[in-house]
Amino acid sequence: MAGVRKARLITKELYDRAEQEIYFKTKDGMLAEGNGDISLLSPTISSTDVVNNLPRRPPAISDELRKKLPIHGSVPKVRCVSRARIPTTKGPEIFLHLYENELDSKEHLAIVFGEDIRSKTLFEQRPKDTQEERMVRGAYVGRLFPGRIYADKDEESQKELHFTEKGQLIREPETTYMGDPCPVRIHSECYTGETAWSARCDCGEQLDEAGRIIGETGHGCIVYLRQEGRGIGLGEKLKAYNLQDLGADTIQANLMLKHPADARSFSLATAILLDLGLSEIDLLTNNPDKILAVEGKNQDIKVRQRIPMVPLAWTTEGGIKSKEIEGYLSAKIERMGHLLEKPLH
Repeated sequence: MAGVRKARLITKELYDRAEQEIYFKTKDGMLAEGNGDISLLSPTISSTDVVNNLPRRPPAISDELRKKLPIHGSVPKVRCVSRARIPTTKGPEIFLHLYENELDSKEHLAIVFGEDIRSKTLFEQRPKDTQEERMVRGAYVGRLFPGRIYADKDEESQKELHFTEKGQLIREPETTYMGDPCPVRIHSECYTGETAWSARCDCGEQLDEAGRIIGETGHGCIVYLRQEGRGIGLGEKLKAYNLQDLGADTIQANLMLKHPADARSFSLATAILLDLGLSEIDLLTNNPDKILAVEGKNQDIKVRQRIPMVPLAWTTEGGIKSKEIEGYLSAKIERMGHLLEKPLH
């Protein structure tokens, strides 16, 4: 019994240390740093009135405060390497875009709904480009078919691409979606939730639901960032799961492993959206910090409204149900300020 009591005391000490390293957000929106050195906006501890207030409009942030936010001040360089049409089991087809960037060596993705949302860096004319090379990398208009010769003109639909003298793609006005809603989801990779059927989180469910919502509109995008475990990687994430089984919540577990509660960056998402010509979006998220991070200090992206991502188990007979996911969602709501209101049952 003495060993058990000692273990519990050690665990409590780790909890207390973790709590001291969390950022707090005051009611007026200013940031107050805790004792730790965690360079991120999340997590936030929200009062009940903030948690239960579920606005769809992005928060109004002054220019002065926006400059103080711990988010990237400049948009990193990205380049779309390839694109391919993917028929899906869900109904609507997608165009999968693969990106390289200057920040890391990971292959981040854009799952694009709609053929006329096009990447500037993929479609730009390159030195010694041939029509065949353009079709192979996915820089074509319309649909591919056996015997097609030109990438820049679709003989069947008569659609044609136009370029500036420097070879930059000229986007048609109807492809910018400046007047119509363009739903976008910024989604971080989750192997356990998307592939291993984990009931510890709702990441897989959110990815499916985002695909359903965007698919119904016929155009939009899911930016899929390779940021496993909120940025700490799969190995550390599995350790965090063990700590959760020992009694920690999702925030405490990350901090006990000497990681930020949320180590992700969304500047690459901003860059990818700009490359696709999506500068005004409706963002599918419950995370208010993600809105600010995607917009950036210079507001390169305008988030017109927030589309809530409500767990299916709260609204239907389906969805994921487990004590683990209830604790996970509670921590996000009560300790990270996510804009969800739990049902009373």
